[in-house]
Amino acid sequence: MRYTGPKVRLSRRAGTPLTRKAVSYFEKRPYPPGEHGRRVRRSTSDYAVRQAEKQKLRWYYDLSEKQLARVYETAKKRTGRTGEEMIAELELRLVTVVLRSGLAPSVYAARQFVTHGHITVDGKKVDIPSYRVKPGQIISVREKSRQMVPFVEASEGVHADDKIAGYLAVSHKDLRVAVVDRPKRDQVPVPFDEQLVVEYYAR
Repeated sequence: MRYTGPKVRLSRRAGTPLTRKAVSYFEKRPYPPGEHGRRVRRSTSDYAVRQAEKQKLRWYYDLSEKQLARVYETAKKRTGRTGEEMIAELELRLVTVVLRSGLAPSVYAARQFVTHGHITVDGKKVDIPSYRVKPGQIISVREKSRQMVPFVEASEGVHADDKIAGYLAVSHKDLRVAVVDRPKRDQVPVPFDEQLVVEYYAR
């Protein structure tokens, strides 16, 4: 199951900010949630370290356990390094492209925009967050949705990162995104060690 509780709480459990909003909260309370959060001693066994890294990745991309396991199996079949291929697969999910391009302020908002039918791929509505986008495809906001406040803000670049991912060509004014290449690991700003995730699944 996907986590549906407070998102900042996840960041504190993970030990790193998982959303933009969590950054300021995490700076104030950089310890696990709960009454005894400050005193909790985290396990440092090899298994615990790998499991924690897997959880961070899952929470960051808002995935269920089954979804992340499927991503691992798909990546394992590709010719590149499995960890890097996992990241590329996750970055090519429609929900991630909507987030990374600055069309949404968080992965949770991006999921909502997709499931509510506000996003198109090559001009056709796609309401499946896990839909895998391919290089050459165009993602945009439906015409009838463009006057909604979140998309007006997106058109002004409010939700955009300081640097747009190199595998995307984004026009915020037009609420349009082109996927120009398969993501490379050094273009993806996720602060995780994906090799630990691979080792978790390969155990």
